Amino acid sequence: MKCQKKKFQLNKKYAYLNCAYMAPLSKTVEKAGRIGLSKKRQPNRITPDDFFHDVETIQTLYAQLIHSPDKNRITLIPSASYGIANVVHNLPIHKADNVILAGGQFPSNVYPWVQSCQAHQAELRIIEAPDTTVHRGKLWNERLLEAIDTNTRVVALGHVHWADGSLFDLLAFRKRCDEVGAALIIDGTQSIGALPFDVQEIRPDALIVAGYKWLLGPYSSGIAYYGEIFDQGTPIEQNWINRIDSQNFAELVNYQEDYQAGAVRYGVGEKSNFILNPMIIAALKQVLRWQPVQIQSYCQQLIAPAITEIKEMGLYLEDPGHRASHLFGIQIPEHKITTLNQSLKTHRVSASMRGSFLRVSPHLYNDARDINKLLQALKTIQ
Repeated sequence: MKCQKKKFQLNKKYAYLNCAYMAPLSKTVEKAGRIGLSKKRQPNRITPDDFFHDVETIQTLYAQLIHSPDKNRITLIPSASYGIANVVHNLPIHKADNVILAGGQFPSNVYPWVQSCQAHQAELRIIEAPDTTVHRGKLWNERLLEAIDTNTRVVALGHVHWADGSLFDLLAFRKRCDEVGAALIIDGTQSIGALPFDVQEIRPDALIVAGYKWLLGPYSSGIAYYGEIFDQGTPIEQNWINRIDSQNFAELVNYQEDYQAGAVRYGVGEKSNFILNPMIIAALKQVLRWQPVQIQSYCQQLIAPAITEIKEMGLYLEDPGHRASHLFGIQIPEHKITTLNQSLKTHRVSASMRGSFLRVSPHLYNDARDINKLLQALKTIQ
């Protein structure tokens, strides 16, 4: 696959290696947003069907992306924290239970579990990364799996670690969760769209994704997949559009007790966003044309020469088999972080320090010149 920089409006003087922070809007996605915005000029042209059509299109497209046979397991959310809140609200936790988290994972998949465990006097087990540079990712996976026992109620983590790109073996976690009857909750914000994922293979009980990163969508957008254990749950928000027969506007005064089928009950109010939804549709279509496996392959080939050079500088990166190619961390000595931050600015490189790691997250809009800028910045701390 060739570089797709021409489909974006990035400043060519800068190396934007920061999709994990926020994806740039493609020209197509931006155009879709402008068209959607113009609809509000003449609201008489917005029909009741318009409240549902784009939402259903997003469900269909996203089902293709994650290989879900049932689009009704998919709904729209405004953020990852909203999607996780619905999960926590519908997973009863008791005093004898424990919840397993990976150390240093994104706060939206931590705070709700902290609160829930405190409220129910359950045990929260946060498994930190091993303090080693030898087989770190492998050992981290092993320690997480070993922490799961018959009292484990939930395992909540990402497919990749948001700060350093460490891969978590979701098939192994699914198997272990099945053995002890635990729920597997995945925050896919930093992987879905760039790393292949199959819900039929992984069988997550919930997959929560913010839309403005690797899905290439707008901010304040997200998509959630909820499995069968949530089919009879109660959403955190009681809105009209998630009830049965909500398509019949004339009969909305006839209040309904029942929700729509599947995960639709967990959708955010005003999910029929006439600006954001066309943008999400355009973004999903683009991701599906490119395909995550091809994005991953492009990133792997793009960074391969640089990985060798970075290691020769004496800097640590995770082993290839235990990290992603679209998001990886370079461990920076603490006393050199300030110098590196200034060097990144000087060389016009956008990447993010997360803890002790410089998080580098390329995409199809990056090329060898961008990677060379990164290398030049890193050389200044040698």
